[in-house]
Amino acid sequence: MSATITPVDASGPDTAPPPGLRLRRFVRPGAALLSGFLLYLSFPPRPLWWLALPAFALLGWTLRGRRPRAGFGLGYLAGLGFLLPLLVWTGEEVGAVPWLALAAVEALFVAAAGLGIAAVSRLPWWPVFAAGVWILAEAARARVPFGGFPWGKIAFGQADGIFLPLAAVGGTPVLGFAVALCGFGLYETYRQVQLRRAARTSPSEDTVDTDTDTDAGTVAVGTRPHPHPRAPLVAAALAVLVPLTGALAALPLVDDAAEDGTATVAAVQGNVPRLGLDFNSQRRAVLDNHAARTRELAADVKAGREPQPDFVLWPENSSDIDPYANADAADVIDGAVRAIGVPTVIGAVVAPETGKLRNTLIEWDPRKGPVATYDKRHVQPFGEYIPMRSFVRLFNSNVDRVSRDFGAGTKVGVFDLAGTKVGLATCYEAAFDWAVRDTVTHGAQLITVPSNNATFGRSEMTYQQLAMSRVRAVEHSRSVVVPVTSGVSAVIRPDGEIVAETKMFTPDVLVEKVPLRSSLTPATRMGTLPEALLVALAAAGLGWSALRSVRARRARAE
Repeated sequence: MSATITPVDASGPDTAPPPGLRLRRFVRPGAALLSGFLLYLSFPPRPLWWLALPAFALLGWTLRGRRPRAGFGLGYLAGLGFLLPLLVWTGEEVGAVPWLALAAVEALFVAAAGLGIAAVSRLPWWPVFAAGVWILAEAARARVPFGGFPWGKIAFGQADGIFLPLAAVGGTPVLGFAVALCGFGLYETYRQVQLRRAARTSPSEDTVDTDTDTDAGTVAVGTRPHPHPRAPLVAAALAVLVPLTGALAALPLVDDAAEDGTATVAAVQGNVPRLGLDFNSQRRAVLDNHAARTRELAADVKAGREPQPDFVLWPENSSDIDPYANADAADVIDGAVRAIGVPTVIGAVVAPETGKLRNTLIEWDPRKGPVATYDKRHVQPFGEYIPMRSFVRLFNSNVDRVSRDFGAGTKVGVFDLAGTKVGLATCYEAAFDWAVRDTVTHGAQLITVPSNNATFGRSEMTYQQLAMSRVRAVEHSRSVVVPVTSGVSAVIRPDGEIVAETKMFTPDVLVEKVPLRSSLTPATRMGTLPEALLVALAAAGLGWSALRSVRARRARAE
């Protein structure tokens, strides 16, 4: 019996793919990372808001036509490219592990968005559904886990952008949706133009877009011609033009007229002696700094160098010594407030004998002393309280620096300061739509965001947070005052313009006359409705995509 030798196919599985093919495998993962990094670059302190558009266009190219599993992986890479550099400040004093863990977890929401975008990318008008999916992922990220972490919502990178007026229409969800839609629309417009060019080069062939898992721009030959050849291109162009037109149409909602007169407000930045986590060990020096700046302001007012403020705002943690339990701290505060002679908001840590600590804002009257309080309602996980403490300790011993957890307040914060109703959102709360909106619906004519950035050094954190306050100003058509211990304090008009700001780690006092307003924007009136509608849009797109997949499988089975 003779043996038969079968020649080996050089193109078989044992043959290494050519170098060009190997490199192509990394193109889309690299594009996903780059799209995320472009999103990061669009955020403050860089005035490059427009980079969000090519970022979403590139993300659209990366995800369109991919299978959902591939979309998840590519979305995760985009999330890492975005959130790793954006959140690097979270590891400023506690090391890389908390920063990497936070970015890795939050990137899962971007991965889920990638999965959803890939799923809806074969639908007609897919940029609309894809933008809705992105907002769905942001909505989830703002709520879970541990109350959510909305830092890095696309809207917060648009404080200098042309889309900003849309914040007054439907808040951060509508603003973010418009940016994502415009970016996806740019890519789809480019893709449709390329398809039409390819069709013109083969006039004898009928050409349409395919529904297969191929690279964008691939042309299917010999298929049924599209009944309206220009319709997809028109739809893509509308995805770009509608957000831009909507932003222009929303401009009349951006108004800084003084409906209720004006108020002269002073924001005190006392500064801290040293950077870092030992901020709390410096608490008496921090209190003395803020009291000294306030007394200096009083002297300047008496000398005519500064106007008399109607009220004064100190930052969060300006008195980490409980003035209710420590008479010496109360005397320091009372002396400074009496010197300036107007109501002053003090940021204090209140330590009851039992129970949890309170991050409290105290209205201190120059004659009556403390007359009202607001306890921060959304305390920061792993910063003000430690969930799963024993488990987290295995990875980072810094959790024990928070030896006693903070508890959350329940009441909306609005102080009546010399006849002006001032809404209170403490630091981290500015990232949450509900926390700011509640103050306005409860009558706030002005918003203040007292903050403490001392533990984050000279990082970009303070600029990112300041951009949030600028977006909130336009969203609710209110002046916003941001007193900060050591970051960038600022006074913002209702149109989002910063009229005064301090330098980082520099003691200073800002005194400005700001307009007071009581009218409500559509965003304030509608609350969560725009977000709910966009989530429903995303759900409809995902459902439609799932139905098409089921029908396609059935057709193949038959």
